[in-house]
Amino acid sequence: MSNAMYNKIWHQTQEALNSLLDKESETMMESQRNQGFIFQMLATFYIKYVQIFRNLENVYDQIVHPQKRLLIRKILDGVMGRILELKNEMVELELTEFHYFDDILQDLKLAPQQLDIPIPKYFLKEKLEVIKGREKILAQILADTGLDMAEKKYSVKSIPLEEAVKLIQIAERARQGRLRAMFMKQIFLQEYRAKQAKFLSEKVADLEAAALQIQKVWRGFHQHKKTEKLRQEEMIFLGMNPPPLFNEVSATIIQAEKVTSLRNEVQMKHEEKYREALVTIKDDLKLIEGPDIKENLQDQIRHWFIECRNLTGTFPDYPHVEEGGSAIIFSNKTPQQVTEDILASQEEEEKNKKNKKKAKKPKKPKEDKEKKSTREKSKEEDEGWKMSPSVFLPTMEEGNNVYKDMWRNRDESWNFPQDHDPELIKQEKRKELESEIRIQVDELMRQELKNLKLAVNREKEQPVKAGKKKGGKKKKKGKTGKKGKKDTDLTADRTIESLYKELVEEGLLIRALNVNLSDYIGEYSYLGTTLRWVSIEPMPSLLDVRQLIALYGILPLGSATVHENAPLVKSLLLAGPSGVGKKMLVHAICTETGANLFDLSAANIAGKYPGKDGLQMMLHMVSKVARQLQPSVVWIGDTEKTFYKKVPSAERMMEPKRLKKQLPKILRLLKPDDRILIVGTTQRPFDAELQSFCKVYQKIILVPRPDYASRFVLWKQIIQRNGGIITNALNISCLAKVTDGFTQGHIVQVVKGVLTDRRIHRQNYKPLVAAEFVAALTRMSPVYQEEEESFKDWYAKTPMGKKRALALTGGTTEKGKGEKKEKKGKKEKTKK
Repeated sequence: MSNAMYNKIWHQTQEALNSLLDKESETMMESQRNQGFIFQMLATFYIKYVQIFRNLENVYDQIVHPQKRLLIRKILDGVMGRILELKNEMVELELTEFHYFDDILQDLKLAPQQLDIPIPKYFLKEKLEVIKGREKILAQILADTGLDMAEKKYSVKSIPLEEAVKLIQIAERARQGRLRAMFMKQIFLQEYRAKQAKFLSEKVADLEAAALQIQKVWRGFHQHKKTEKLRQEEMIFLGMNPPPLFNEVSATIIQAEKVTSLRNEVQMKHEEKYREALVTIKDDLKLIEGPDIKENLQDQIRHWFIECRNLTGTFPDYPHVEEGGSAIIFSNKTPQQVTEDILASQEEEEKNKKNKKKAKKPKKPKEDKEKKSTREKSKEEDEGWKMSPSVFLPTMEEGNNVYKDMWRNRDESWNFPQDHDPELIKQEKRKELESEIRIQVDELMRQELKNLKLAVNREKEQPVKAGKKKGGKKKKKGKTGKKGKKDTDLTADRTIESLYKELVEEGLLIRALNVNLSDYIGEYSYLGTTLRWVSIEPMPSLLDVRQLIALYGILPLGSATVHENAPLVKSLLLAGPSGVGKKMLVHAICTETGANLFDLSAANIAGKYPGKDGLQMMLHMVSKVARQLQPSVVWIGDTEKTFYKKVPSAERMMEPKRLKKQLPKILRLLKPDDRILIVGTTQRPFDAELQSFCKVYQKIILVPRPDYASRFVLWKQIIQRNGGIITNALNISCLAKVTDGFTQGHIVQVVKGVLTDRRIHRQNYKPLVAAEFVAALTRMSPVYQEEEESFKDWYAKTPMGKKRALALTGGTTEKGKGEKKEKKGKKEKTKK
């Protein structure tokens, strides 16, 4: 695809964003009361923003113009943040993490796959060298300490000599036996053929009957092949089967991949040229235009001195450096506007002097009235729902305005290779140069003003500066004192490299598996909205879970601007039965964002850094390395153990509750600019103490067992990934139906067990059949309905679950809440 094509996509996306921003500004002002309508509106905005996000991400990845990329990046981050804000709005409105948009998708004529949140490629692209370097260091440390799992698996054990001789003897005798058997088989076949030949020669051959027999077999075989071919063609025509070579990678796709890699190289070259131009163009401007700018500024300020003297009778006070110097007075103003400002400030001073005497006592009753009126207004506003203010809308609007002014109608016929535009750099650097020169001019003009005052008015200097300095010093002291109290660095004398190495050696910093989020296979839930209309809460689909991981985990960790300004998610809990892919999702977050993975599971930290001081040192090291080498993921596997109601006697020696009191403290210390995410995974959340558990984990995601649609896709994909060939003989629909209750882990285990190397080689003669997989499934126990219900019941007790239950029963109204509180009070009295 050419540069022009990507420019066209960008322009179209910008137009869509522009119209969407206009709609957003309209709805910001309106207040709504119908919850259904509000959700429809939020969902439509969300879906449209996701489409814009998909296009912008693609354009940012492929466009080569460096100045355009800067603007696109700014808008892209804004769109990402806005998506997270809208998601937060929907969660607060519906009181559930999962939303269903099937009806809206139908109206907008979109496929469910278009709801997938894309993961921007720049997350890894821009720090690829850093990640590669870190991986090398990690691999080296693991190899040195012998912690590398790959080496452990294939380590060779030494065998005693006698055993070795026995093994060789057994193998050799077996080989000789096979050879003898082959030789005997050949002798037997020779004898058999000789007998058959004798028998046939005795019989008089009926040639016509023989020919007829051969014809019959051949015609049957030929017709069978013909009908099979016709059936396949019919199925392809009806769209029931894919056309031939449908799944094979075409030459055009291979060519497109080559072009994208070439474009990435061009991108890098253009970026380097742009950075060089920023320096060289500024230096040229300093030489050519610098002296003229200096002269103009001096003339402007002198004119202001004289104008003030003529109008007010005295010379003005020169603004301080902290205030911004002369830039405050002359920022985007004509000389006429400056004189008007001088007159206005004079009038204001006179008014203030008069008003100071009058306006002291009679204000109180007015203020009370104003307060009452504001309270009444706020009550009225509470009745209707209003969109909460957005942090990202102004940045998007600003970016959109820059696009309109600069790029929408810009003639780029001269810039075919899409290199940087020197004129735009000149405009930026002129402003920078002017502000730098202004600081020098301000110093000169301050001195000149002093001389003028002394010469004309003989005014004395007031000793104000010394006092200000003292005050400033005091403030600084106070600040440093506070910092010293807050951050006591336990490892001030150690480098980050040494801490990193120690954490790897202790097994607290582990290597993340190379798993992408797209590898978490699942299918969209098509009946979500319909079920909710009938007031049945549907179980979320695997695609919904994948979406939440992208929104709460990957996007904020990948982009610093999004993490700082979007609704902050510090901790995630993935709860679900074993084998549903909770750990895989943790590793996917790390792979997609290039994050470090820290393992603070109860079993992993058992016996490491003992005692209170040891625990403090461990957490300090983890948080220090996580901050320095962010983004980072702190994974707590089997996290219910940290919050046990009662520790089992078998696990007491392990001290599983070591982190219970420390985790809330760690969360409190995490700031918006710390790209650290705490992720807990659990199979038995009901064993944990609910209150402290829910305090630590901000967002709780229930990971369900796969539904029929997801199982169908899973069987197909996993069989193909393990070398299986899917033919008409293999009924995948039947497999998906039979495996209701089985998880992804079960399916992977079964497929790997059946598809041995020998079975893969024999597929051409004996295609795969569903019965082969079913036999292996019988030895496994599925996730029963009762277990799934126990997860649902547990979730209903969590804060979000309680709010949702209240909303469904109509208890969110204030009256309902009051009644519930009264009932609770009565119950407590009766108990007493």
